[in-house]
Amino acid sequence: QVQLVESGGGLAQAGDSLRLSCVVSGLPMDNPSMAWFRRLPGKDREFVTIMRWSTGYVYYADSAKGRFTMSRDDARNTIYLQMNSLKLEDTAEYFCAYSSNPYAGPQISHYSSWGQGTQVTVSS
Repeated sequence: QVQLVESGGGLAQAGDSLRLSCVVSGLPMDNPSMAWFRRLPGKDREFVTIMRWSTGYVYYADSAKGRFTMSRDDARNTIYLQMNSLKLEDTAEYFCAYSSNPYAGPQISHYSSWGQGTQVTVSS
């Protein structure tokens, strides 16, 4: 059974940190692309980070550079999104996503499996 299960969202104050987790099961993890997207209120999902599994290289959206870090734990089939210096505009529902394409881009259509999302709300 294919599952991507996010956790770690919640309420934070501006300047705080949160770490999101996504446990992956039922999918081949030999050489995928894994990503984090977010959906801001009233908007479509947008790319946050993408990891090229074979190299571990991570691409970041401009909004995430310098504040967010994507990492993984192979033994736990888990990816993480460490979010530091949170801003009000980071308030969104965050999703992890899987693509069997090792070179998947930031387009939503490149990803075939998605988690259910975890809400992050940042207050002042």
